[in-house]
Amino acid sequence: MSTLGPRVCVLHTVAALPATFDPLLRELAPHTRPYHVVDESLLADTVAHGPLPRTAARLAAYVQQAEAAGADVVLVTCSSVGPFAEQARPLAGIPVLRVDEPMAAEAVRTGSRIAVLATLESTLTPTVDLVRRAAVAQDRDITLTTTACPGAYEARTGGDQDRHDALIAAEARRLAADHDVLVLAQASMANALTALPEGTLGGVPVLTSPRSGTVQLAALPSRKGDTP
Repeated sequence: MSTLGPRVCVLHTVAALPATFDPLLRELAPHTRPYHVVDESLLADTVAHGPLPRTAARLAAYVQQAEAAGADVVLVTCSSVGPFAEQARPLAGIPVLRVDEPMAAEAVRTGSRIAVLATLESTLTPTVDLVRRAAVAQDRDITLTTTACPGAYEARTGGDQDRHDALIAAEARRLAADHDVLVLAQASMANALTALPEGTLGGVPVLTSPRSGTVQLAALPSRKGDTP
């Protein structure tokens, strides 16, 4: 009987994100057998209409389908639908992970003055809720500042990645002066600050979800099976 790495369903709502996560999966969880599922309408519906029960039900259906397909875990990479991932947990026999949970816990460990940057208003509420819950779990007092980086989402969807990154960088520079840590709430923002010259943010750490979210998969055990 052969030993198989755990099968991981990585569920995205942005078409570009499999290319972001593939190298991280190879680096941080090389024993896993990942496959990607992309449904941009989950995010589009949430942006347009808010957190609808039908969208939560659709995400839960993806989780159940992944389990039926033999997945050992589902990693949801979209913070806007992160609460739906939590709602799906009682309905599944496999773990359902939010990509941003480790980031929220790390933010609270890092400092008490936390700035959360997003490009979508729909992401701010679930991310702030996650950070606040992490603070309660760690018994820490925090203050939170939020910004939706006006214009950045429209720039990215319009194909202007450079402007998207520049708008996020401008907000990061503004907030770094009086915060202990910056949190980029969306996985699609992860590379926005990589081109900034060293020292631009005065040494304030910037947390993103793809790397720490993927690290969660490193501890998954292998399993025995006759077929891949």
